Amino acid sequence: MSETKDRPYHHGDLRRALINTALDILATDQNWAFTLREVARRTGVSHAAPYKHFRDREMLLRELARIGFVRLGESLTDAMSLDQPSTRAQFVAAAQACIGFACQNPGLYRLMFSSDADKTIDPPLHDAAMKTFGILLDLLERGQRNRSFRLVAVSALAAASWAQVHGLAMLAISNQLLEEKVGSAPVPAALDVLLDGMCCTN
Repeated sequence: MSETKDRPYHHGDLRRALINTALDILATDQNWAFTLREVARRTGVSHAAPYKHFRDREMLLRELARIGFVRLGESLTDAMSLDQPSTRAQFVAAAQACIGFACQNPGLYRLMFSSDADKTIDPPLHDAAMKTFGILLDLLERGQRNRSFRLVAVSALAAASWAQVHGLAMLAISNQLLEEKVGSAPVPAALDVLLDGMCCTN
């Protein structure tokens, strides 16, 4: 087999090949310190080739973050599509899916919420992030309609939910949920406390 066939890129979709290589680097190194030159080298193309699709490294990073939000949204939707007995159970399933996604993709998850994934200058990234956040909003609004969640501003419920779940995810991927600090089952315990405050009492 020739050297070219041994390399990741041996088909016509250069953009996809570059993205897949960058995702592989991100998954392996769990950071995004790589350069476009490194991505090109590992893909098996010239150093100039990436610039046909990405004008700079930051543009590639934002695309990786967009893909991350799409995949996170799919994970949340899949978790909520299971036969959950209540809106509260759906919330727990979605929260655990989010934390699980972060633990399985720590580098990608960190990138998604980093300053290198600037959503204000990238409409597709912004739209993907908001669509994923919309999954949470839809769940909270549905819970209010069926009286599972308190009838307060949904933005307040969303802020509390997001702060708790995102915080747990970041602690989990940083190996900070230590048993001596937060017990043997910190995620279910923390979600119970959150939901006890969010749920209707009658």
